[in-house]
Amino acid sequence: MHSLLPDDIAALAARVVAENAALGRKVATAESCTGGLVAAAITEIAGSSAVLERGYVTYSNEAKMEMLGVPLEIIEAFGAVSIACAWSMAKGALERSHADVAVAISGVAGPGGGTINKPVGTVVFARLVRNAVGDPEGELKFFEGGEGPGGRAEIRRQATLCALELLLP
Repeated sequence: MHSLLPDDIAALAARVVAENAALGRKVATAESCTGGLVAAAITEIAGSSAVLERGYVTYSNEAKMEMLGVPLEIIEAFGAVSIACAWSMAKGALERSHADVAVAISGVAGPGGGTINKPVGTVVFARLVRNAVGDPEGELKFFEGGEGPGGRAEIRRQATLCALELLLP
């Protein structure tokens, strides 16, 4: 498969498109540290228009609030790199789209920007399925490699893979 993106990302995106298309399921993305890589990976695949409903790149806190309706109180209390913020991003993406499932990603890709509590490589994810019952899904992960050469790209690659996995049925 010829792709602009690494083979592992392209292969997983192909699964996301095929498996969601088979179910007639539409997806939406709300991305911060990945800067649209998840949506880009999906659109690398022929037939992706049957699956990708829309994608939001909300890199700034203002964009998260304006485009996705993330409350300022969540950003002030927990920060943009928090499960609460990621969940609110996913909720906003689902509410503002016709998608059946939304995934959100926010993190510290580095090499700067990390703190003691949220070091470089800290990435949070949330997935929300329309009309699902139960607690929202959220996860905090730490990806190695943010300080070294190529570290930022490696963190973004790993975060993109994780988000694509969350979009599998």
